[in-house]
Amino acid sequence: MKISVERAALLRAMSRAQGVVERRATIPILSNVLIEAGGDSVSIRATDLDIEAIDVIPAMVERAGAATVPAHMLHDIVRKLPDGAQIRLEDDPEAGRLSVTAGRSRFQLATLPKEDFPMMASAEYEASFEAPAPLLRRLFDKARFAISTEETRYYLNGVYLHVADGAEGRMLRAVATDGHRLARVDAPAPDGAESIPGVIVPRKTVGELRRLLEDDEAVIQVSVSETKIRFVGPELTLTSKVIDGAFPDYTRVIPVGNTRRLEVDAAEFASAVDRVATVSSERSRAVKLALDEDRLVLSVNAPDSGAATEELAVAYAAEPLEIGFNAKYLTEIAGQVDRENAVFLFNASGDPTLVREGDDESAVYVVMPMRV
Repeated sequence: MKISVERAALLRAMSRAQGVVERRATIPILSNVLIEAGGDSVSIRATDLDIEAIDVIPAMVERAGAATVPAHMLHDIVRKLPDGAQIRLEDDPEAGRLSVTAGRSRFQLATLPKEDFPMMASAEYEASFEAPAPLLRRLFDKARFAISTEETRYYLNGVYLHVADGAEGRMLRAVATDGHRLARVDAPAPDGAESIPGVIVPRKTVGELRRLLEDDEAVIQVSVSETKIRFVGPELTLTSKVIDGAFPDYTRVIPVGNTRRLEVDAAEFASAVDRVATVSSERSRAVKLALDEDRLVLSVNAPDSGAATEELAVAYAAEPLEIGFNAKYLTEIAGQVDRENAVFLFNASGDPTLVREGDDESAVYVVMPMRV
């Protein structure tokens, strides 16, 4: 293999690849990327056996071929080379080396046999559809904050992607919950999406997917089977195993009878919660909301560190209410609100609270209260 490639293109591809590659892989070949050159392009493949990313970038290919090299080391080399550099990659299979040359800089990297690099078996996908990148980005971005990090409840360690009936017909829906808060986000189901099986997309895949969905103009092809999901963009293909487990019936958690309505400026609310939480204990992060007519008082009382209160003008016309929440959960949910106002729907101080973006019901959040 002998190729020339622009630094910017190679750096972009290696940045994506190193997100997939584990820094401390137990199997040495998994620390490497597979570089395959042919025609007028080069593909860079990375895997951790659960996710596989294939990036295709333009290149001048003098001699086709393939080699595997340490992902993080190659990324660091390319990152430290000057902007605009032309990078030449040439492998010597007999010596087990890949030379990286740019200007007066020359590096020799150890390679491992390309035959040892694991390929993710291609699955027969039960359904495929195309969707604009912004639609998928909104679904996953708004849900991801609620993904559980508790490994024992592995079936909550991802976003549940499925098709469901919504207010405006069939919807492509993303749901995530950790038992303390829940996010449910809807978008009109694209043609072909109705037949997809419901799958749980793992947390790491959701994080890597963000790189694929950055281009607002891109149209992404999504293919889904019972065991895998694949996202194909203009340059990057991301294939992932899905979590083998049953997502709980989230509809039972979403309250329907909450009538006490609070409307508040989302950014102002998030800032106020963040300010009063400064004195809260690190363990509980508890903040109390005291609601009266068109008035909200946020307060924290931490015996060890102090107390804080802040008053906000809000729209609230129901009976007075006092309710406590984890400050982090409130600021994260308020941070998802794209519209100016967030709407909180309460029942009683011990019941789950529903949060919406104004009157838009395509994204709803549930947060459990805590005793303060």
